[in-house]
Amino acid sequence: MRKINGVPVEAHTDLSSLTGGEVLKWDSTNALMAWEDQDSTGFVPFHGVGSNYGFTAGGENSGYSDTIDKFSFTSSGNATGHGDLSINKGNRPGGHSSTTDGYSSGGRPSSYTDVIDKFSFSSNTTAASWGTLTVARWDGASASSTTDGFYSGGYDGSGTNVIDKFSFSSSSGASDHGDLSVSRNNPAGQNSSDYGFSSGGWVSGSQNVIDKFAWSSNTTASDHGDLLNGNRGIAGHSSSTDGFISGGDGTSNIINKFSFSSNTTASDHGDIYQARSLAAGTSQTDNGYAAGGYNGSLVNTIDKFSYASNTTGSDWGDLTVIRHSSAGQQY
Repeated sequence: MRKINGVPVEAHTDLSSLTGGEVLKWDSTNALMAWEDQDSTGFVPFHGVGSNYGFTAGGENSGYSDTIDKFSFTSSGNATGHGDLSINKGNRPGGHSSTTDGYSSGGRPSSYTDVIDKFSFSSNTTAASWGTLTVARWDGASASSTTDGFYSGGYDGSGTNVIDKFSFSSSSGASDHGDLSVSRNNPAGQNSSDYGFSSGGWVSGSQNVIDKFAWSSNTTASDHGDLLNGNRGIAGHSSSTDGFISGGDGTSNIINKFSFSSNTTASDHGDIYQARSLAAGTSQTDNGYAAGGYNGSLVNTIDKFSYASNTTGSDWGDLTVIRHSSAGQQY
């Protein structure tokens, strides 16, 4: 059995003879490798990671920001402006990604908001409203399946355990998709092919719990192991097989790695280039990026680290506006 990034791939000489299953093919429309379902006409892309660009949306400096930044995954350099959100959003709004658009859910324009924004990856314009969350809040964890965005936990006056789900194809708003095992704010989100994860956070102290919930069912999340230690304000990243968190708790530079397939304690995966909390996490196929943040003062650097090796990350460039608590997306 051949594998690509740990995913089994069967070799066929005649794709037209297949009647079911998925085949890895080049999607020229989206310029990426994607799984094509042989029972349908469309591509099924691997979600949760990008190939070309990372984005950061909203955040805080002296006030709450509506800025959307865009930076390249393929060459280092400073980010460029990519339009604005429909409203200012600080306090870690949700960051979600489809194959064509980025989304920002919740956050803080002044008080808690339930607004979901949508912006195009291909054009520099102001984001449009895309419905609302079931509970207005900030400081939740973000995850994305191929069809939906998920926002779990957060703060609405106290820590919440709500998992919201909203469709990338309809602006009808979010629905309740179950609960985390522990109510908390400031966790980080990751995504595998079938599950979302919510890692760490804060409730009467920093938490180390990793929760796992299925895209397909509305149930209470299950315990999927622990981080190396309690941590909040962390950035979340995903490869095809593992979840990562970077920074957190004020001045941490530690990267944690945990397997999507087994319930175990995370391992140390090196350090980000500059210690920080409240960075925006984005994910490329082979690398994670932590953008902006706070370590006693505001940080505007974009750090890059490898999923394959346990080493110290590198400086990849700067944001257009120095800030923390942005949402991260990828294309």
